[in-house]
Amino acid sequence: MKSYAELVEGYYRFRKGDWQAQRERWSTLSEGQSPQVMVISCSDSRVDPAQIFDVAPGEIFVVRNVAAMVPPYETTPGQHGVSAAVEFAVQFLKVREILVMGHGACGGCMAALTRDLHGTEFGEGGFVGNWVSMLDEARDRVVEKHGAEGAEAVLEMELAAVRESLSNLRSFPFVKAKEDAGEITLHGAHFAIADGILRQLAQDSGEFSSAG
Repeated sequence: MKSYAELVEGYYRFRKGDWQAQRERWSTLSEGQSPQVMVISCSDSRVDPAQIFDVAPGEIFVVRNVAAMVPPYETTPGQHGVSAAVEFAVQFLKVREILVMGHGACGGCMAALTRDLHGTEFGEGGFVGNWVSMLDEARDRVVEKHGAEGAEAVLEMELAAVRESLSNLRSFPFVKAKEDAGEITLHGAHFAIADGILRQLAQDSGEFSSAG
């Protein structure tokens, strides 16, 4: 795994290589951005959306957090990082599509399924436990059908998290209004780390199917 010093060495290679080769593109990007797609993905180091979708800088607007979660719309006092990113992407960048992408071997979804971190102290798992408690109701539905252990239950928890985030996105009035007007489209997907397969959510059936 790379250290910070090695990351800086990588920067020097980038500065001499790709940055020089794409000077015109970087010059254009310095004046602003206009991505069409927002991707909400997990913070997990193994699932970089830019790498998975083979895109160049400036082509997707990305927000990453534990379990790729979108909280429900609310205006209570606090620092609403994901909500701010959604607002910026939809209202200012005018993105046309939003993708929520979960993934295999997701630690956040596992924490939601086991509830091992529920009730722990902040700084000892409490922040994570509180965050994934957004999935408590979805978790109960998964457990009722698939139990709380095993590969099937884990996968279903990961897929349920994507559905939950999409449902929460639709609780944002400005997102729902644009979707109803046909100005924005919401997508769900799941990337399996083990085999590299992307599953896509069909909005009509609510089921995931392999993209290949």
